[in-house]
Amino acid sequence: MPYFYFDSEENDRKSFELPGAKPHYNPDRPGQVEHIFLDLAVDISQKCVIGICTITLKPIHAGIRSLTLDAIDLKIESVKIGEIFQPFDYDGEELQIELVEPTRENAIQIAIAYRLQDPQRGLYFIVPEARSPQVWTQGEDEDSRYWFPCFDYPGQLASSEIRVRVPQPFLAISNGDLIATEREGEETIYHWYQKQIHPSYLITLAVGDFAEIKAEWNSIPITYYVEKGREEDGKRSMGKTPRMMEFLSQKYGYTYPFSKYAQVCVADFIFGGMENTSTTLLTDRCLLDERAALDNDRTESLVVHELAHQWFGDLVVIKHWSHAWIKEGAASYSEVQWVEHEYGQDEGAYYLLKEARSYLSEDKSRYRRPIVTNIYREAIELYDRHLYEKGACVYHMIRGILGDELFDRAIQTFLRDRAHQSVETIDLLRAIEKSTGRNLAFLFDSYVFRGGHPAFKVSYGWDRENNLAKVTVKQTQTKNDSMGSDRRLFDLKIPIAFGYVDSQEKVSQQQMTVQVNLLEQTYYFPLPKKPQFFSFDVGNYFLKTVSLEYPVAELKAQLQYDPDPVSRIYAAIALAKKGNLDTVKALEKALKSDAFWGVRVEVAKQLAKVKLTQAEDALRSGLSDSDARVRRTIIESLSQFKTEESYREIQQIAANGDASYYTEATALRKLGSMVSGVLKEKKESVLDLLQQVLKTRSGWNEVVRSGAIAGLSQMKTAPEAAEIIAEYTKPGTPQALRLAAIRALGAVSVGQTPDRLEAIAEQLEALAGESFFLTQVAVTNALGQMQTSAAIGILTSLAGQTLDGRVRRMAEEAVKKVQKNLGSDKAVKQLRDEFETLKKENQELKSRLAKLEAK
Repeated sequence: MPYFYFDSEENDRKSFELPGAKPHYNPDRPGQVEHIFLDLAVDISQKCVIGICTITLKPIHAGIRSLTLDAIDLKIESVKIGEIFQPFDYDGEELQIELVEPTRENAIQIAIAYRLQDPQRGLYFIVPEARSPQVWTQGEDEDSRYWFPCFDYPGQLASSEIRVRVPQPFLAISNGDLIATEREGEETIYHWYQKQIHPSYLITLAVGDFAEIKAEWNSIPITYYVEKGREEDGKRSMGKTPRMMEFLSQKYGYTYPFSKYAQVCVADFIFGGMENTSTTLLTDRCLLDERAALDNDRTESLVVHELAHQWFGDLVVIKHWSHAWIKEGAASYSEVQWVEHEYGQDEGAYYLLKEARSYLSEDKSRYRRPIVTNIYREAIELYDRHLYEKGACVYHMIRGILGDELFDRAIQTFLRDRAHQSVETIDLLRAIEKSTGRNLAFLFDSYVFRGGHPAFKVSYGWDRENNLAKVTVKQTQTKNDSMGSDRRLFDLKIPIAFGYVDSQEKVSQQQMTVQVNLLEQTYYFPLPKKPQFFSFDVGNYFLKTVSLEYPVAELKAQLQYDPDPVSRIYAAIALAKKGNLDTVKALEKALKSDAFWGVRVEVAKQLAKVKLTQAEDALRSGLSDSDARVRRTIIESLSQFKTEESYREIQQIAANGDASYYTEATALRKLGSMVSGVLKEKKESVLDLLQQVLKTRSGWNEVVRSGAIAGLSQMKTAPEAAEIIAEYTKPGTPQALRLAAIRALGAVSVGQTPDRLEAIAEQLEALAGESFFLTQVAVTNALGQMQTSAAIGILTSLAGQTLDGRVRRMAEEAVKKVQKNLGSDKAVKQLRDEFETLKKENQELKSRLAKLEAK
C-alpha cells in the first residue's frame, strides 16, 4: 500500500494534500473494546455472509447513552445487549445505537445480527475460471467495517474469535488457535480464538480448498496454505520462514509473540501481503516454480516483510495511521536486514540503495511530504514510498548513528516496553534515548516530521605541494527565504574515507567524520601521501542524493577498489558523465570483473548513457553474464542503441528464450521498442514473433507473455499491435496477462489513428466500470498515458464512482498527466523517427572522434 506528501516550503512540487484533505484524529473513545466475536455462515455460491458480531465493551464511564460503530454497506437486522433489543439508526456507513439503559461501569456485550451480499471491499469472493473459489478479507486501513460492525481505527485493541460455517471441503483459516472443528452435514464449522489483543484491521478470514504444508520453529507451528497441486511451490517460496523467525526473534530480542504462524496464499489478492495477527495473507503470485526461483528476491522479501510485522504492527500497534511508518518502515528494513544476513553485506547495501531510489523517484516525480502527517483525505493515501522505503532508510540512519549494538538495543527496548500496546513516533524516540542515552530528535525533525532529504554535490582534489586533500560539500536542495535564511539545510555528521591501494592491491582506508551543516563547506586534510580514491558517506547510511565531482583517475580507482558497492556505483555514475573512450574502458572492465552483480547492473545502465559504439560493444560482451539480473539490464541498455547488431542479439534471446522468465520478458519488451527509425523494416517480423509468443508461451504468472504485450505496446504506430493487445483485455484471460494488456492499451494508443484512439478510449471506459481494485488501477494507468481529452472524462468519472481512495487519487493524478500530454509539442513527437537516423549518424561520428583522440 503506497503514497506521498506535501512540504509547505516547496512551491515547485505537487502537493500531497488534494482537495478535501483535512486533519484526522482518532475518534472519542466510549470505552475499551475487550473482545470481538464473529459467528458467521459463508455462502460461497451466493456470495453472501450471515453473522452475529458480539462486541464486549468496558465503558470509559457510566451514563453513556449511545454508541457509534463503523459499518458500511451491511444489512443490519438487530442489535441486542443481553436479551434486550436496542433501537438503532443506520445510514449505510455508521451504526448509531441508542441504548435502552445508559451504561454502568461493568462491561456490556453488544450483539449485532447482520448480513452482507457480494461486498466490494473488506471481504472478497474470488471465483476464478477453472479453479476453486476462495473468500478472503483485507482490513487495512479501514476496510474491516465492510464485513463486520466495529470501532474501526487502530487505537482499539481487543482479543477476538471467529466461528465460521463453510461448505466442505473448504478450510477456514483465521487468527490465533483453532479451538474446535465440527462437521454438520455438508458443512464444517471452524472456531478460531486469538487471545492476544489486536486492532480490528488485523482480524482476518480466508476460505478455500487449500493444501496444508506444516513446519515449526521452537515448538511453534508454522503452516503454509496453498492451492492444491502447488505444494512444492509453497515449500520453495516460504520454506525459509522458520529461519527468518529465528533471525528476527534474535534481532528484535523478543521471541515470536504468538502461538502459531500461518501464511495463506490467495488468488487475486489486492496487495503483496497482509500481516494479520498470526495469520498472514499473501498473493499467490509470490509462489515460485523452479525456474522462477532464479529471480526469487521479491518473494523472499515479501515473506520476511510480513513476518516482521508480527512484531512491528501486531505486537506493537500504531495508535494512529499517521504513525504507520513505525511498522511499515521497520518491516521494509527487515528486508534489508535479512538480505544482509542471508546473502552478505554487499547484497544488503544494494537492497537499501534500491529502497532509497524508490522513495527518491516518488519525491521527485509525484510529491513530497513529511512521513508523519495526519492531513489526508483517506488514511490509505499514506501508504506510499515515504512510508515504506523512506521509513526503512530512517531506520538505517538510526543504525548508522548508533552502531549495530546500540541500534539493536534500542529496537529491543522499544518492543519490550511497548508490547501489546499502541504507540506513536515519540515512543520510538523515547526508547532510543532510554536505551542508548542518545537524543535523535534532530534526525526525526529533519527526515520524519519534515519532507525531503539533502542533495549533496561533493568535489575532491589533491594539493600535491602541501600534501592536502581538499573536499568541498554543497547542499543543493536549499532555497533562501525572504529573511535570507534557509530552513532546508541539513545538519549531519557524515563519515568520509581516503582510500589507499598497495602494490599487492590490498585496500586500506583512513576514515574520519565531517559535520555538514552549511550551504557550502570546504575541508582540508593533511595526509602523508596522496590517496588513490575518496569515499563520501562511508557505509551509505544517510538518505540523500549525491553528485561526485572527482578527477577521472580517482573515480576509476574508486570504481575498481572501493570496498563499498554503493560507492563503486556512485563512481560509475560520475564516470559515465565524462563520456569519453577512457571512461568506457573503465566501465567495461567493471562490467566484466566486478565480483558483485549489483555493480555490474549499474555499470550496464551507465554504459547506455555513453553514446559511443565502444559502449555498445562493451555491453554486448556482457550478455553471457551468469547473473540473470545483469543480462536483463544489458538487454535494456543495448536496446537504446538501435543498431543492427544490438537488434540481432536481443532478437535471438527473445526468440530462443532465457533461463530467467524476467530476462526473456525483457528481451520481448525491448524488441518492440526498437522497431522504429532505422530499424522500422523489422516491424513485421517482430510483430509475428510477439504474436507467436502470446500463442505458445503461457507460464508462471504470465511474465513472458506480459513481456510480449509490453513489446507490442511500444509499436505505437502499428494498428495490428493495438488490435492484438485489445484481445487480451477480455474476461477469461489469465488475470496477470489481462492486467498487463489493459495497461498496454494506454501505451500503444500514442501514435494510433484517431479512429483507433477513440476505440481504445471506449474500451477502457467499459473496463473502468469493473469494480475489482486491480482492474481499476490498470485502467487508470492506461488512461494516464493517453493523449485524448476523452481520457479525462473517463478518469473524472472513475474518480467520482470508485469506492477506493487509492484509485480516486490515482485517477485525479492521471487527469493532470493527460492534460500535460495534450499540451506537449506534438510536432516534436512526429519528428522522432527522423531524429533516430540523425542520432545514429552522430553516434558513429562521436565513436570515430573518440578513437582519434585516444591515439
